[in-house]
Amino acid sequence: MNLPVDDRFELYDLRVEVVAPEGATIQCNARPGDWFEVRGELLHFGQPFSMYSLAALLPLLPAKQRPTHPNDWMSTDAEVACPDPHCPTRFRITRLGKRSFRHAETTAVPLKP
Repeated sequence: MNLPVDDRFELYDLRVEVVAPEGATIQCNARPGDWFEVRGELLHFGQPFSMYSLAALLPLLPAKQRPTHPNDWMSTDAEVACPDPHCPTRFRITRLGKRSFRHAETTAVPLKP
């Protein structure tokens, strides 16, 4: 008899917040405290966000969502520099709570028994 496969997995929800030195001139039209959140595969914006900043952040977000070893730099490094070399802005990525997903609900490719 085949037992059902547990196809659950967890991802972190993330909050990405703009941080900058006080009084800094920000080139990407952001303001300190601006943010967006990643919940599963969905982005939730608190306000408009630069597409260039977003393009620099997007490759890191799926990796930051996944559980990592405590010594992995993805576990310890939280701030990403603005892609504009003249902008002092940083984007702080904070892991929020974990969210559970099921493989069968996220892809059409079946798990192998």
